[in-house]
Amino acid sequence: MTALFLVLTGLLMLVGYAVGLYFGDPLVFMGLGLVLAGGINFVSYYWSDTIVVKMTKAKIIQESDNPVLFNAVQSVALKAGIPMPRVGIIDSQQPNAFATGRGPEKSVVVATTGILSTLNAGELEAVIGHEVGHVVRRDVFMSSVAATIAGVISFIGNIALWSTMFGGGNNRNGGNALFFVAALVLVPLGATFVRLGISRSFEYSADEYGAKLTQNPAGLASALEKITAKAKLKPISGKPGTAGSASGPSPATSSLWIVNPFSGSSLVELFSTHPSTPHRVERLRKIGQEMGVAVY
Repeated sequence: MTALFLVLTGLLMLVGYAVGLYFGDPLVFMGLGLVLAGGINFVSYYWSDTIVVKMTKAKIIQESDNPVLFNAVQSVALKAGIPMPRVGIIDSQQPNAFATGRGPEKSVVVATTGILSTLNAGELEAVIGHEVGHVVRRDVFMSSVAATIAGVISFIGNIALWSTMFGGGNNRNGGNALFFVAALVLVPLGATFVRLGISRSFEYSADEYGAKLTQNPAGLASALEKITAKAKLKPISGKPGTAGSASGPSPATSSLWIVNPFSGSSLVELFSTHPSTPHRVERLRKIGQEMGVAVY
C-alpha cells in the first residue's frame, strides 16, 4: 500500500515537472499541488464523516429507531474492541452498507433499509464486520488521500492542456512537446488506475477482516452475492427521488459502499472502484479453508 502512495506522489511530481516545462518552475506547480492536496486532506481528516453522511442523505439513529441494525453494529464493535460507532440508515430498497470517519475514535456505520429485509442475522453481522474493518484500518481517510492526489494530478493536467490549446505557456525546450502532451494525458490516467487499485485492495482487506472477526466467511460471501444481485436490479442512480428521500446519495461516494450501488457502473474490473463479486467470493473461500470453514 505504501508503494502505491509513493507511485501517486511520483506521478504528481512528474506532471508538475511537465507543466513547468511550459509554464515556469516545475517546483512551483509541484508545491501548489501538494498544498492543495494537504488542505483537502485536512478537511477530510476532521470532517469526512459529516461530509459523507450529508452526501448520502443518511439519518443518524438511536437504538430505539432500529434495534436490529443498532445492536448488530454494537455487537461487532465489541468484538473488534473499538468504541461504538454512530449508526446511520438510508431509506432505500437496495441492500447496501458503508462506513466513514477517520478511525475508531470517530466513525459512522451506515446501512440501507433494504439490507435488513434481504440478509439474515449472520450475513448482516458479517457485512458490519467488513465495514468495521474499514474503520479499524482507517481506510476511508487513506482513500480520501489517494483520491485527492489523483484529483490534483488530473486538475493540473487539464488546466495545462486547456491553456496550451488557447496559446498559453511557452515551450522553452522545443524537443519536449511530445513529452509534455504525453505526460498530461497519460499521468492522470495512471493516477486514476492507482487510486482504483487502492480502493479494490481495501475491499479485499476489509472482506478478510470481517470474515475473521465474525468467524463467518460464508455469511459474508452469501451477503455479497445477494447485495450484488439486488444492486443490479435496483441500482441507486444518485438522481433526485431515487433513494427514498428528496435526493439520492452522491455517486462520488461509490467507493465507500460494500458493493457499488450506482447505475452505470463499469463492467470492466480494471475501471471499477470494487473487485468483482466472484473474485471476492473466491478469496473468501480461501480464507474459509484457512479457518476450517466451508464457503459455498
